[in-house]
Amino acid sequence: MRIGIIGSGNIGATAARLFVDAGHEVAIANSRGPETLGEVVDGLGPRAHAADAAEAASFGDVVLVAIPFGRYRELPASELADTTVIDATNYYPQRDGNIPELDADNTTSSELLAAHLPGARVVKAFNTLRWKTLRDGGKPGPRGERLVLFLAGDDRDAVDQVARLIEETGYAAVDAGRLEDGGRRQQPGSALSGKEITADKVEEVVGPARQPS
Repeated sequence: MRIGIIGSGNIGATAARLFVDAGHEVAIANSRGPETLGEVVDGLGPRAHAADAAEAASFGDVVLVAIPFGRYRELPASELADTTVIDATNYYPQRDGNIPELDADNTTSSELLAAHLPGARVVKAFNTLRWKTLRDGGKPGPRGERLVLFLAGDDRDAVDQVARLIEETGYAAVDAGRLEDGGRRQQPGSALSGKEITADKVEEVVGPARQPS
């Protein structure tokens, strides 16, 4: 699979490594330009190359977004139309500035992102584990022993696509529901944020979850 990554910080670079190790091709972008990504790309190997945000968006069958949420309006909406977009962002008011509708809990950050990206199939994922856990916690073997990565989305096919990708990286995909409810449960400070649990323990910790296909 071809995967675009917009954001080369801890989460973006870690996800790039997971995807490359699973055999996928990656185009990674940041806000400073592809010329600043030489060290990152060299470390990822021949399956990865640097790009700008529009190029990474056009490259990917799936595109993971891992930027400060306050900059979500800078994402290239036209290039991401008709694309599965993994929303790995988290809203932190002290960093992103206050967004009234989020502070009032009238909507979720993923729903705002989806509204900015008409035609994109947004799936919230890769945002609940700390980046060092994401880097080191994946493993092959029985699914029940794997750490869980939660995901949420409104498009069934996109959710299943991201779930397969999660499983390929050594984690257990657990579907938390639609963006309105599951996305809210994945936000910082919410029920699923920071949860390091294995798949065989997930129901006793967080209750029944919608299962990916």
